[in-house]
Amino acid sequence: MIVRILGEGQWDVPASAVDGLNALDDQVEQAVAQQDEDQLAHALAELLAEVRSLGTPVADDQIVDSELILPDVGSSLADVEALLAESSEGLIPG
Repeated sequence: MIVRILGEGQWDVPASAVDGLNALDDQVEQAVAQQDEDQLAHALAELLAEVRSLGTPVADDQIVDSELILPDVGSSLADVEALLAESSEGLIPG
């Protein structure tokens, strides 16, 4: 599955990683629900680090559609809320 981190690029992440990523996605959703900027920054950092560690970077010269789009670590609560509003399953469906 191709995952884009806004402002960084794309990673090819194995589909088997979805369950682990969903647990981290839940932490992001909880931080947004609680309107906790610090918790959001921490949860996003963990989620993005996991994507980077499990995934293989997609070369910049390759044009590949992203299946998932994640905010960058510096995203505001409003930015993440807007992304979450687009899906009933969080940032990472499944």
